[in-house]
Amino acid sequence: MTAALFNPIKLGQLTLANRIVMPPMTRSRASQPDDSANDIMATYYAQRSSAGLIIGEGTQISPMAKGYAWTPGIYSDKQLSGWKKVTDAVHTNNGIMFAQLWHVGRVTHPDNINHQQPISSSAIKAENVKVFVDGGDNNPGFVDVVEPREMTKADIQQVVAQFKQAALNAIKAGFDGIELHAANGYLINQFIDSESNLRTDEYGGSLTNRLRFLDEVIGAMAAAIGSDKIGVRLAPLTTLNGTVDATPELTYTAAAKLLNQHNIAYIHIAEADWDDAPVMSTEFKQALRAAYSGVMIYAGKYTTQRAVSAIESGLADMIAFGRPFVANPDLPARIKHGQAWAKHNPETLFGGNEKGLTDYPVFS
Repeated sequence: MTAALFNPIKLGQLTLANRIVMPPMTRSRASQPDDSANDIMATYYAQRSSAGLIIGEGTQISPMAKGYAWTPGIYSDKQLSGWKKVTDAVHTNNGIMFAQLWHVGRVTHPDNINHQQPISSSAIKAENVKVFVDGGDNNPGFVDVVEPREMTKADIQQVVAQFKQAALNAIKAGFDGIELHAANGYLINQFIDSESNLRTDEYGGSLTNRLRFLDEVIGAMAAAIGSDKIGVRLAPLTTLNGTVDATPELTYTAAAKLLNQHNIAYIHIAEADWDDAPVMSTEFKQALRAAYSGVMIYAGKYTTQRAVSAIESGLADMIAFGRPFVANPDLPARIKHGQAWAKHNPETLFGGNEKGLTDYPVFS
């Protein structure tokens, strides 16, 4: 019944043991003040290394790329040393792990980025969006984002170079590859979606122009580490963090075609998963499948049965289970043996210590 999830699969040069993915999930446990990965994060990921693929939590590529307090970076020597602990622990357990590279663009507050003004495709504030800050007075909390400034050509070139360097850093830190975060309303998504990009230069207006920044970032990273070590996360129907596209099917099928030309290893689709969220049609999924010939990963409230059906239908190659991996470090075994899934405690998702991170038991 679950056999479809346990067939090995090729991903670039890698062979994955199964088709179950642990997707990127922010847990806000990075060591302060340097935003570096640490021993408890190493334990957490190592516990979950029976996933066919682990994609690490969103990791900022520069100080300006940071959206929330206590998330990890991948631009300093200390941060690379921290991540090396994590990748060593995962590899010791025969796991495979990609780093998710992240620039939040406008989804931040000056308190999180050394009191700078955030940058974005255009000078449009994300409405009704809050981010988590640690003001240093032991009184952390959520605050409204601020209006960003429109990126100059020099800014764009700088960020492309930062993504390239972050990809090199990830490989140096022992990751098997990287995932570019181009979903959920963050910087790349702010360029792609029509309603968050009002530029009048070659990075805005037409669909080709709105995809140009994505194209340049992928090109730079592929030149540095090889396209076979790159995946991209997209969220065609999400309205998270205020980004909306007028014609998502057209836009994201074009994005998939572009990524196919780069010959990247996978596309990871985040389906909208809140109550009354828009549902991705089978036709949309078929269009993406026709546009892109690599590995397709889907995420969003999948049960075992839905996951098996998605793979057997040919629309998906792998399925990511987010929150279930929080409370079930042995999720693949539980799926295989039809065992119950533990529920996670929402109170301990973000920040704190081992509690709610590494203390969930395996099935007994």
